[in-house]
Amino acid sequence: MDSILRFDVLSLFPKTLEGFTGESIIARAVESGIIEVNSLDIRRWADGKHRETDDRPFGGGSGMVMKPEPIFSAIEDIAEDHTKIIYMAPDGEPLTSSLCKELSKEKHLLLLSGHYEGVDQRVRDHLVTREVSVGDYVITNGALAASVLIDAVSRHIPNVLGGEGSLEDESFEAHLLAYPQYTRPSEFRGMKVPDVLLSGNHSQISAWRESMRLEKTKKLRPDLLKN
Repeated sequence: MDSILRFDVLSLFPKTLEGFTGESIIARAVESGIIEVNSLDIRRWADGKHRETDDRPFGGGSGMVMKPEPIFSAIEDIAEDHTKIIYMAPDGEPLTSSLCKELSKEKHLLLLSGHYEGVDQRVRDHLVTREVSVGDYVITNGALAASVLIDAVSRHIPNVLGGEGSLEDESFEAHLLAYPQYTRPSEFRGMKVPDVLLSGNHSQISAWRESMRLEKTKKLRPDLLKN
């Protein structure tokens, strides 16, 4: 087996990842040795009796900023030459399907989870390989964003999903959204499954699905069609 992809998540709330990594597809991938996920408490690298990891921002303002010392110490302890250090930040580059594919080929991703008003800028300037956002919104716990990245990236690693064709027709593949899916019964409360899906004609089904992907993308995400 090729070398596995190791995810190390640096967070102030490491237990956030426990439920996520212990269930479903990610749990099976970890148990199978396809990926490794470690949730690490930044406080382990903080000094002082109270192991403080944040302080008030210079220049004033609301909230607290994560201090550089424990983050530098943690990353210097953990990172290797091939490690990619990713800061989960709302003002980072968007987490896209193409970025997930790119990251899935790495050996070690160290994910830094921001909290409060974020981290000291010196961390971003001197340690971080790239900054990634899971959407145009702000959440209180950066470990949640790290969980999203782990899931999205892992899906592109061979054998994680159990079938290599599983990704081909998903949303954002070829810059299109996914087509509608139906299952039994063929009629429910007067709502019928499209006849083409019951026809057994695979070429017609394929054409219908492609047209549905295009129609859905035009309606909901026309910006994707520019690509």
